[in-house]
Amino acid sequence: MQISAISQGPAGSDADTLAIGILDGEQPSPELPEAVGALLDSGEARSSFKALALAHADGRRWLLVGLGARSELTPERARVAASTAVRRAGELSASELCWAMPENGAPALAAALVEGTVLGDYRFDRYKSPRGDAGEPSAGGLERLTIAGAGIEETVAEAAIVASAANRARDLQNRAANDLTPSALGDYAAELAAREPSVAVEIEGRAAMIERGMGAFAGVAQGSEQEPALITIRYDGTGAAADSPPALGLVGKAVTFDSGGISLKPGAKMAEMKFDMSGGAAVIEAVAAIAALELPLRMVAVVGATENLPSGRSIKPGDIVTAANGTTIEVNNTDAEGRLVLADCLCHAVALGAQRIVDLATLTGAVIVALGATYAGLMSNDDELSRQLLEAGERSGEILWRLPLHEEYGELIKGTYADLDNAPEARKAGTIVGGTFLSNFVGEVPWAHLDIAGSAWDLGRDYVGKGASGYGVRLLVELARSYCA
Repeated sequence: MQISAISQGPAGSDADTLAIGILDGEQPSPELPEAVGALLDSGEARSSFKALALAHADGRRWLLVGLGARSELTPERARVAASTAVRRAGELSASELCWAMPENGAPALAAALVEGTVLGDYRFDRYKSPRGDAGEPSAGGLERLTIAGAGIEETVAEAAIVASAANRARDLQNRAANDLTPSALGDYAAELAAREPSVAVEIEGRAAMIERGMGAFAGVAQGSEQEPALITIRYDGTGAAADSPPALGLVGKAVTFDSGGISLKPGAKMAEMKFDMSGGAAVIEAVAAIAALELPLRMVAVVGATENLPSGRSIKPGDIVTAANGTTIEVNNTDAEGRLVLADCLCHAVALGAQRIVDLATLTGAVIVALGATYAGLMSNDDELSRQLLEAGERSGEILWRLPLHEEYGELIKGTYADLDNAPEARKAGTIVGGTFLSNFVGEVPWAHLDIAGSAWDLGRDYVGKGASGYGVRLLVELARSYCA
């Protein structure tokens, strides 16, 4: 999709479909065609949020979209309105859509209209058979989006970069596990370095993990014939001091398929465990967006990619592994594998000198019980980092709810035969216990853990409904921006 901004009104666009927002108690531009005014006068076009009405005038479609009261027009509501409009435009077989910015609207609304349109227009047909008359895949989706408004060119261009990165993360999430293996994810990350001169990527396999002392990560990976991948991504933005430590470290869990290992999951909906790499996808594409935006900071990202499968060589309940920082771990449930992978990846991010670290993982089903799909869970050892993440979540629409890390939770994960237990028998505070476990691998570095198990797929928002959501990309970009102000 080509995305751009124009400074004149929507009529100055040559799009076949024009979207006009209707606000409570406010009259739209008097320059609108008579047929559009007639819809307003008759009451067919309404200002109530997400109401739609259609007129044809001057050889084009005019889509009137209710935005509600101006006082309630947040960027999140603008994303929803944009996705409502793009779905209707798709039903009309529109190829070009122009949105008119509400008069006196903030630039953040323009960014939200882009995001809602791009995310709402997403489709995944990688594996679908050709359906066109000539054996070609059938066409679909918008070809061009224009936002009409003054002084928003840069805002629109940046929003297009970020929304496109989120959709690429969704593509990664939606790929089948026999297609997106750990090695394939590593190859994908390497392509990022090939196209972005500010990015460097290093891929290491099983032997290197063992040499680094990553016994927890290697233990999870040993059950699969697929080679695991420790993916390290460095970004050096223009303007950042070359000798400064990375301002930000990102860590992503990328279990490309999670059967549970010997502690096998139930068969129902196990196919969804291809989404267990969602944290890694978000981290890779967030770095891609940050590089494309040329943000002036240094950062490092670590993605741990592996499968978790049962076999004759799989890690077993009761086994003890040693993480890279020397911590020993009783593996009492092989389905609590994500925290083992992340433990070593966090150690690696600390060793690389990250000044603060954020990890993303589909870690616990318990977070879905606690928060549903509305919020992702946030746990942190640092109030300032938590504040920045919460504010970034509000700006991006990928909102977080902070859960406590109290020293008493540390008692729950003490091991009987080793330092830590990866899956305590007591069914208490499952999400917090996962975060507490991870806190043992960051030392004194400011760190935050985001449990995105409820948000990574089937989010249910208007602009990302079923399937992969790309959750975390926009949030991480906003966090990175906060260090560049």
